[in-house]
Amino acid sequence: MKRIAALILLASLSAKAMAFEPFVVTDIRIEGLSRISAGTVYNYLPVNKGDQLTKEAAQRAIRALYQTKFFSDVELEREGGILVVKVVERPAIAKLTLRGNKDIKEDDLRKGLKEIGLSEGETFDRLSLDRVQQELIRQYYNRGKYNVSVNPHVTYLDRNRVAVEIEIREGKVAKIKQLNIVGNRAFDDKEIRKDFESDTTNWLSWYSKDDQYSREKLSGDLEKLQSFYMNRGYADFAIDSTQVTIAPDKREMYIAASVKEGEIYTVSDVHLLGELILPEDTLRKLVFIHTGDTFNRAAIEGSSNAIKGLLANIGYAYAKVTSIPKLDKEKRTVDLTLYVEPGKRVYVRRIVFQGNTRTEDDVLRREMRQFEGSYYNQAALDRSKIRLQQKGYFKKVDIDKQLVPGTEDKVDVTVKVEEQSAGSLMFGIGYSQYSGIILSASVSQNNFLGTGDSFSLGAEKSDYYTRITGSYYNPYLTDNGVGIGYNATYTKTDYGNTDFANYETSLKSFSSYLGVPITDFSNIRLGLGLSSNKITSYEGYTPEVLIDYQRALGHYTEHAWTGTLGWNRDTRNSYWAATRGGLMSANVDVALPGSTVQYWKLYTEANHYWPIGGGFVLYLDGQVGIGKTYGNQTYDETWGPYKAGDKVDFPFWQNYYGGGVRDVRGFQDNTLGPRLCAGVDANGNPIQADKRGYCNGSYYNYAQPVGGAFKVLGTAQVFLPLPFLKDINTARVSVFVDVGNVYKDYNSFEAKDLRASAGIALQWQAPIGPLIISFATPFRDKPDDKHYEERIQFTFGSQF
Repeated sequence: MKRIAALILLASLSAKAMAFEPFVVTDIRIEGLSRISAGTVYNYLPVNKGDQLTKEAAQRAIRALYQTKFFSDVELEREGGILVVKVVERPAIAKLTLRGNKDIKEDDLRKGLKEIGLSEGETFDRLSLDRVQQELIRQYYNRGKYNVSVNPHVTYLDRNRVAVEIEIREGKVAKIKQLNIVGNRAFDDKEIRKDFESDTTNWLSWYSKDDQYSREKLSGDLEKLQSFYMNRGYADFAIDSTQVTIAPDKREMYIAASVKEGEIYTVSDVHLLGELILPEDTLRKLVFIHTGDTFNRAAIEGSSNAIKGLLANIGYAYAKVTSIPKLDKEKRTVDLTLYVEPGKRVYVRRIVFQGNTRTEDDVLRREMRQFEGSYYNQAALDRSKIRLQQKGYFKKVDIDKQLVPGTEDKVDVTVKVEEQSAGSLMFGIGYSQYSGIILSASVSQNNFLGTGDSFSLGAEKSDYYTRITGSYYNPYLTDNGVGIGYNATYTKTDYGNTDFANYETSLKSFSSYLGVPITDFSNIRLGLGLSSNKITSYEGYTPEVLIDYQRALGHYTEHAWTGTLGWNRDTRNSYWAATRGGLMSANVDVALPGSTVQYWKLYTEANHYWPIGGGFVLYLDGQVGIGKTYGNQTYDETWGPYKAGDKVDFPFWQNYYGGGVRDVRGFQDNTLGPRLCAGVDANGNPIQADKRGYCNGSYYNYAQPVGGAFKVLGTAQVFLPLPFLKDINTARVSVFVDVGNVYKDYNSFEAKDLRASAGIALQWQAPIGPLIISFATPFRDKPDDKHYEERIQFTFGSQF
């Protein structure tokens, strides 16, 4: 067809160019123009005044004007020495309408049409419209929609314009009726197809859409099939044929793949050849397949990638490692060669940032671990990308490299970012069983004026507390990453509206801190703060021991100078949905001399994620908190168990608490640990709770949790790969075991008193904020816990 069209065009050009004999052009006149300027025609016309116009030159001129696609007809005529160019302009597209497209987004479709010249304002070309029609049909076929129809309609308007309407009737996706693997003997169909994206209709198909045929999905599944066998030693495995048949109604697909399994091969030897650059022993450590191992393509590819990665970290950005397996079919062995081609060692000439319309270049540059003028380092670039993503004000970060034109040893690195809003004005509502309804309002900016500084102001109110906060942080007080921050807080709390002991606090505090990086993964925090906390207790409602503590101390308002030292190491690969890495932290707060009570609190945590295969992820977490007074501070008066002159005990308002949806699940928030009754008996002694936790034997009067100065918590959790939760960044399901408790102090610790529960949990990044739901059953508890056990627990809505 293309040859016929070419011949027709050639004949037409000849006919239109034979109306004159060769002559010298003294002038050129253009006729027939309406939208296109004469200057545009002159630019494309390969004929100038003074040229001799031959038949061949005329044909070239006509061809050049046709190729602009501006004209539907071009003729050349002669009037004496004047060349007359008569043209008929193609119409302009005044309006382009798309109807019926659901599977392909309109923005994506219009973008694709524009790339081939079919968009409003462009010149209309019928051939382009035909190509669009065929391409759309092909794309829908690839999506399994064989009933699709694409009908373009062209309406001619005045002033040489057209309106183009493309009507699409997508039809239904063809469903996979049968999917058969023929020739497999070593493995059954279920095992082979376990990771396939394509499947016949099943009870989850409404969600996974795995029964909808797609050419791309089938191609990917066949690649998985080949990898399945070659990762298990079948080095000569082959897919002999693939047959896809569609039913006459174009609604059902029948797929059959014939395979030749071959035999299992072992590795007879592994060679490293080529220009190794590094000592062979160093590279050998990155080879994951060895003599005597069963052939494994994944291990070979992993070895190649590891060697390329190491070379890329020392400047060889374009290194190649080619695996060359030599099969001995009689011995069923593979002689494997990894051929290394490092290429030129390159260094980075320039780092360019694109897309940061609000953020200053310096904010991005200070996160880069690759430097200009130094050798290319892939690991440094990967770390730079993670650091930029962790900033929170970039939706997307891409880093690319390009060879500097005319060189072989220089690259420019381009960092492309897509900014997202780093500020917010929020009015929110949340709920937790612990806090009740939570109302909040806040204004925050994590990238103040594009400097990378952050600040926030917020207010929050729940059933038991009112909180107002303000903060500011400059992450780069110095060039080496030392940051400085300030926090101010006012909190009024009525613990009587919770499961805490019945008392109230009114806290005002201000603090400043320095963040000092140690490595890319760890930092320390140094802080100094001032606080004033008024504690109000009530006779008959607050446990008597707490009232006696304040009386013996002689103060009802606590003043404290607080010093803070913290250390943090974070190697997680994601904040929300980590699958590897972990977090280790230790934080100590010290109420310095001159405070109402001199004490210190130490809290440590260590956790880690391990992928354990099949999409399962193991998570282990351990936490320990301990608090104690120091110095020679003593009580002023004798009240209850507190004697004048005795050393002051740890203040109860700084106690640790345990239990809840983020702690030992299955127990109500903050209810684990020591519990005390309110009031005194007839002899003036504090009322004691019985084994069931009742005060005065009353079912309606339970002992109040008061927390303690020592806490332990451990969690073992396995995240599950569920087919209907493919995006773990949105939702995750896990099974867990929690163990922990709170004790009066370190000396009171008894392993037999540890509480434990097991259950299942859902974490969901809902539009209203993080949602956590757990169903837990305590399997290690005591009779006095029964009132505080809670099987289903949940919390949602952001808190700050």
